[in-house]
Amino acid sequence: MLRISIAFLLVFMTSCNRANQPKPSGFLALDYEEARYNKITLDCPFTFEKNVRSTLERDNPDKPCWINLDYPRMNAKIYLTYTPVEDNLRALLIDAQKLPEKHTIKADHIEVSVYENLEKQTFGNFYEVEGDAASQAQFYLTDSTSHFLTGSIYFEVQPNYDSILPAASYIKADMRHLVESLEWR
Repeated sequence: MLRISIAFLLVFMTSCNRANQPKPSGFLALDYEEARYNKITLDCPFTFEKNVRSTLERDNPDKPCWINLDYPRMNAKIYLTYTPVEDNLRALLIDAQKLPEKHTIKADHIEVSVYENLEKQTFGNFYEVEGDAASQAQFYLTDSTSHFLTGSIYFEVQPNYDSILPAASYIKADMRHLVESLEWR
């Protein structure tokens, strides 16, 4: 009788369980503080506004207008490279337009936006890269006569688009603000 009671109890306990249901995937929610910008004036032939949460770095003493904007919380940087135009505008444009093409192997899509500000005499392209590419956004700007500036976002991690998307979106917005606030001197 004891064996029958134990068997009945076991059957009763296991038969009343609900079937396991798959749980929905969780998503990491990364919230970044609202961007605030300060105007940066350097000993370079341009000024711009940068996010106060980024740190300005100069790594190359031979090229003082090659500037990095470091985002330590996001493990990312915007690399800015300035080159004076000296009868080399065509070559600079070709090089700047080739840079996004290098990411087509890993990119799912590259969208190009033409930037033109007649008041500030600033012209260029802004590239947004989707996918597991090394750089999520790039730009070049010029006044077509004297100045040429390029910028690229790079994360110091293995590119995984889904993982870096919130940070990439935040920094892309900063990069767009930099482009729109840039003034030649």
